[in-house]
Amino acid sequence: MKQMIIHGGKPLQGDVWIGGAKNSTVALIPASILSRTPVILEGVPRIADVDNLMDLLSEMDVVSDFNNTTLRINPEHIKMSPLPSGKIKSLRASYYFMGALLGRFGKAVVGFPGGDDIGPRPIDQHIKGFEALGACVKNEDDQIKITAPADGLHGATIHLEMPSVGATMNIIMASVTAQGQTIINNAAKEPEIIDLATFLNNMGAVIRGAGTDSIRIEGVKRLEAKTPHTIIPDRIEAGTYISLAGCIGNGIRIHNIIEEHLDSYLAKVEEMGLVIDATEDSLFVYPAGDLKMTQIRTGSYPAFATDLQQPVTPLLLSAKSGEGVIIDQIYPKRIGHIKQLCKMGADIKVEDSIILIHPTAKLHGATVSAGEIRAGACLMIAGLMAEGKTVINNAGNILRGYDRVQEKLRLLGADVKIQDVPNK
Repeated sequence: MKQMIIHGGKPLQGDVWIGGAKNSTVALIPASILSRTPVILEGVPRIADVDNLMDLLSEMDVVSDFNNTTLRINPEHIKMSPLPSGKIKSLRASYYFMGALLGRFGKAVVGFPGGDDIGPRPIDQHIKGFEALGACVKNEDDQIKITAPADGLHGATIHLEMPSVGATMNIIMASVTAQGQTIINNAAKEPEIIDLATFLNNMGAVIRGAGTDSIRIEGVKRLEAKTPHTIIPDRIEAGTYISLAGCIGNGIRIHNIIEEHLDSYLAKVEEMGLVIDATEDSLFVYPAGDLKMTQIRTGSYPAFATDLQQPVTPLLLSAKSGEGVIIDQIYPKRIGHIKQLCKMGADIKVEDSIILIHPTAKLHGATVSAGEIRAGACLMIAGLMAEGKTVINNAGNILRGYDRVQEKLRLLGADVKIQDVPNK
């Protein structure tokens, strides 16, 4: 088990560089097997999910090499291989191999995905999309078996019941080589979907409308990577460091950001009183003055991202007065961090899945547990704020989503260490 040890209460300052978007990367790596030629991804974050996806590629005889921030993937000798267990259970994004394998081979056998425990995240819309394309989907022995008809997948009009990012991406990957036109209505509009579409279009796919609620895909017979693809910056990592800078920063500049991807988040933290100067690709967060509470309601992009409701929570605890409210409409059960924050002295509670936050003048160090990626980021910020020593167990969850986090925090002046300890 990974454990993060923090000696907090020390103001941080300096510069931090944001890595490539995790939520793009975990889709782009499976999508790379759609190419008949080697793929180069640049700006890849050094996170545990990338290592796990590379292991899954290896099971299919796909050679990959990760050097600095460049990931090279060669799918030329790929073999169709079931992915029933092991690494599949360690990350949610393994389900992108369903659409990628279906698009490449016309069939897929994938174990039920694992990942973060943040409440129900069914894959029924993914399956609905595959079936609309003509595939047969069966659940056998804790595996999902998907098979295209003998004459291949056929384009279809698919209406999603909700704008699911995962379903939108999976259907895109399955349909890029289907016969005819596929239309995805009520599609998710996140920047990571545009990133995936750009990657596939540069390989010869014909995808229009990514970033809107209606995406049209004209099927092609073959995809070939010809130029490197640079992954967009991680807006969730950026938002996390903005929250950190507001809680414990003495002036922090955050580099490699796309400001428009953070519009809803920035509107809220500036409403609280955080002062931020923006340049073309960086933000400078000034030391926080007297912050005021706000109400946050998460939603599909471009609304406030569910992945940022936990990292922003310590900032609300830093407010001087009032009551803060967080309502997560995407994952209302994403509240595992609240009990852990209470161990550190936070005045925070949950009523009917609504998070109620009151000003907390001081947090104290404690032993807590990171139940998932964003809960871990929340506790990490709280530990940096707190007086004394904080021990975060299951810190491997933080490493799944945050690029070189120990190195970046130390460059800002944090006293932080990640170590391996035996599982109890």
